[in-house]
Amino acid sequence: MVAMNLALADLRTQLYSGSEKQQLAALDTLATVGVEGYPLLQEFLQASETLQPVPPLWVRGQAYRLLVQAEDAAVKDVLSQQYPAGVVPLLSERGMDYRPLADLLVNLKFEAADRLTSQTLCALAGPAAQKRRWLYFTEVEHLPITDLQTIDRLWLAFSLGRFGYSVQRQLWLGCGQNWDRLWEKIGWRQGKKWPRYPTEFIWDLSAPRGHLPLTNQLRGVQLINALLNHPAWNAS
Repeated sequence: MVAMNLALADLRTQLYSGSEKQQLAALDTLATVGVEGYPLLQEFLQASETLQPVPPLWVRGQAYRLLVQAEDAAVKDVLSQQYPAGVVPLLSERGMDYRPLADLLVNLKFEAADRLTSQTLCALAGPAAQKRRWLYFTEVEHLPITDLQTIDRLWLAFSLGRFGYSVQRQLWLGCGQNWDRLWEKIGWRQGKKWPRYPTEFIWDLSAPRGHLPLTNQLRGVQLINALLNHPAWNAS
């Protein structure tokens, strides 16, 4: 018991005073501790809203995700009472329900989440896009800032900050807005070979940073160019 208390004290220090890397490592360790680790996970999740500096969204998302996975009735009761809609505000200008996307991402079901993200963008663009099941690049500018930010934050929160449109934009800018360099960096192309959908894409956290969500390139770069230049990323 003494050894466990000392270990938990060390993990608490890591959570509250450590770097982002140390915080994530402490969270992963706590997830293996079992029942004794749940109170500290819950405490940190609650406190993370007011800590200075505020932990990155994906640190908070990881704490929540690990608690969601806990097979403990008391933990599930706390989550349902204190976080009925999760830890990412599910805001929408069009009345979209983002709980299904949040549920897929919190359970790391990235392939299904990618499909739902594409469907959601079409729904946001209007009946014509929803019927054809793909977007014209000219429709992107009409996508609501709030909704794109909600989608992006959900991807960020439950991918350890690795996936999301804002991540792809950051990488694209870092590549000097060179699409060929971006494709290589995020694993959308290897040399002259384009991966086949869906089997040759990577649907877990081992994927390169920025690998998800996907954007269809069959019609050129205009669609992803419009997405990565959307004003949502300037307003976030």
